[in-house]
Amino acid sequence: MTTATSMFSGELVVPACRDAFRKLNPAKLVKNPVLFTTAIIALLLTVLLLIGAEPLPLGFQIQLIVWLWLTVLFGTFAEALAEGRGRAQAASLRAAKSELTARLPDGRTVPASQLKRGEEVLIETGDLIPADGEVIAGVASVNEAAITGESAPVIREAGGDRSAVTAGTRVISDQIRVRVTQEPGQGFLDRMIALVEGAERQKTPNEIALTILLVGLTIIFLIAVATIPSFASYAGGKIPVAILAALLITLIPTTIAALLSAIGIAGMDRLVRFNVMAKSGRAVEAAGDVDVLLLDKTGTITIGDRQAGDFRPVSGVALTELASAALLASLADETPEGRSIVMLAREKFHIAERALPKDALVSPFSAQTRISGVQTDKSLVQKGAVDAILRANPDAATSASANELRHISEDIARSGQTPLAVALDGRLLGVIALKDVVKAGVRERFAELRRMGIRTVMITGDNPLTAASIAAESGVDDFLAEATPEDKLALIRKEQQGGKLVAMCGDGTNDAPALAQADVGVAMNTGTQAAREAGNMVDLDSDPTKLIEIVGLGKQLLMTRGALTTFSVANDVAKYFAIIPAMFVALYPGLGVLNVMGLASPQSAILSAIIFNALIIPALVPLALKGVSYKPMGAGPLLARNLAVYGVGGLIAPFIGIKLIDLAVAGLNLA
Repeated sequence: MTTATSMFSGELVVPACRDAFRKLNPAKLVKNPVLFTTAIIALLLTVLLLIGAEPLPLGFQIQLIVWLWLTVLFGTFAEALAEGRGRAQAASLRAAKSELTARLPDGRTVPASQLKRGEEVLIETGDLIPADGEVIAGVASVNEAAITGESAPVIREAGGDRSAVTAGTRVISDQIRVRVTQEPGQGFLDRMIALVEGAERQKTPNEIALTILLVGLTIIFLIAVATIPSFASYAGGKIPVAILAALLITLIPTTIAALLSAIGIAGMDRLVRFNVMAKSGRAVEAAGDVDVLLLDKTGTITIGDRQAGDFRPVSGVALTELASAALLASLADETPEGRSIVMLAREKFHIAERALPKDALVSPFSAQTRISGVQTDKSLVQKGAVDAILRANPDAATSASANELRHISEDIARSGQTPLAVALDGRLLGVIALKDVVKAGVRERFAELRRMGIRTVMITGDNPLTAASIAAESGVDDFLAEATPEDKLALIRKEQQGGKLVAMCGDGTNDAPALAQADVGVAMNTGTQAAREAGNMVDLDSDPTKLIEIVGLGKQLLMTRGALTTFSVANDVAKYFAIIPAMFVALYPGLGVLNVMGLASPQSAILSAIIFNALIIPALVPLALKGVSYKPMGAGPLLARNLAVYGVGGLIAPFIGIKLIDLAVAGLNLA
């Protein structure tokens, strides 16, 4: 997904030129009202030229018509070029999709397109995964380079938050059994193909609002221009239709109208190239307006994969007894921290137990109970959050061991580690200390977000002491400790009720409600299917810290649209100074004083303004596709910078451009 193609390479420009003409289809062009109006004006002048209805010189009329059609074509070309940048990606994805076959449990091989939701398939070393699904048995290394561009393999295994697999990726070791979770034609690859081609890109609320504004301005200027002939008649003169048409085209905001769609497509494309799939443009825009950022502690702020570092028994309990119970409770726990507990017990204390007893009944960890355990015919061993273990064993919670357990846990938590309590048949044994490390550079990144006006909140299942320690070290603005799925959802709703836009990332099924509620929900590609379906973005690299870059990309999209709108409106002012004096100077000689650019003649002034109006569109295409650079700063300084650069620049550039074009037009005797 990260293959880069030069913006103006032949493989992009040639198809874009063809598509620019195809987009002249009225059914497509009418979706851009300003360009549609320009095309109607160009067509009208073409008809008037053919019937000889205009009193203007033939060469002048032809040039005017040519440049009006070029204005339309430059606008459709900008959109076609933006769409074309995703076609190579779509082609490679289609090629991967067409190769997919599936091996069913009964040994039959069928095309992947025939698979239905709920069916199970077997995938062995070297096989391509035929459909989106969840691993229900086995563990395997998977190469996801087809969708992420990264060649390093990842582990996919049954259970937990790393069970989701994606069609088109390849198993490079071992064997897994996968249950299909997609309907035919609705898989991840299908959505990505549609996304990179722009086939499903709907106008966002911001775009719709701006389009309505542009339509309103076009109607206002159309009415204004329509009244000019009556004023001219009153003054005893007549203004040709071609001149009125030229005035209308320079009055209406053709520049931003021509680039508006390209800006939106390019914004989505930048996100795709960043290995993030957004399900809608609305999500990208919302990312640019985010006020609150919710981040999981583990894997986002800290390195993740917490490792057991020590066993701390309470008085009267032998260290080996605690280690044995912890090992038994963790034998069925396939999480990194569960495996680290087993490893610590075996290597440091030489506990020999290798497998669960046959009669063992495993209680998996859940976000609600925050406890996991193993029940045998002899005993019940539990491990989990300290407060959860105490609630689950009310008799032990009032004992002296409980107070000691709390003291040990607080001591561990103050050091930034996470305590896990262990109980055996309702008797408290002690605490496991899990070590985690804050990622390098996150404090600086949170400071950067603070400069952007974004408040960061760390969400963790840890106790408040551990959470406070990690929050202070990492530099987040706030934290939510001992968070359940309901707590996350309640926090998001509370912020939204206060008028804030909230972004969150997650990967587990327990994150799905919060991801669905958040304005920007970024699901990890390694996460569960429920999380991927709930979020409105999917990070193919499964890097939780990327949420920070997503916010920056969203702001860049909004800034690019705002900057070019400012430039478009500002550069119209110079065109007024070029055309209006030229139109009326014969009727009102006093208006000649407004010819501040000293343009050669009325016809040269009009033609120069129309040529500049057309040429400025392709000149701004690179900026529209690349995006305006964004630097973290407050809204006030950001607005001041944009007005200074694009507002003032939009005023100055046309005066220079139109004057240079006028010199060329006069020198070549084109008007």
